[in-house]
Amino acid sequence: MKQHMKNFCKNTMAGLFLIASAMAPAAIAAPVAQADKANKSETTHSIFILPSNPKEGRDPFFPNSNRPYEIAAAANVQTGNATPLVLRGISGSQNRRLVIINNHTFAAGDTGDVVTSDGRVHLRCIEIKTNSVVIEVGGQRRELIYSNKP
Repeated sequence: MKQHMKNFCKNTMAGLFLIASAMAPAAIAAPVAQADKANKSETTHSIFILPSNPKEGRDPFFPNSNRPYEIAAAANVQTGNATPLVLRGISGSQNRRLVIINNHTFAAGDTGDVVTSDGRVHLRCIEIKTNSVVIEVGGQRRELIYSNKP
């Protein structure tokens, strides 16, 4: 009788486990699908700001560390230096102009990172003219003029 009871318990537990396993994906997927439908129109981004001094914030794991402030100071020193940027070419139709800046292609309104001798530079292509392009680097607008000299 004891053996019969043990087998019954094992079988019952196995059956409950299988039922729970089969229902779990549906229970998890339904709220996620509803959340996806609700957030289709909204796009949210997380923004992390490094504190520049202890009054603005601290590292919760290393509260006496100066590392966050040193990183923020180094990030603030970077300015939009556009001198290593070179306009390599202008192409496309009159309706859809394209420019090549340091081997990276941009259309008007595009943003992207360009590799320079000073490191990566994030820029935005504002306007493409006949022989030049207006870009924005570090909040400053610059005009790069195309020269077909090698």
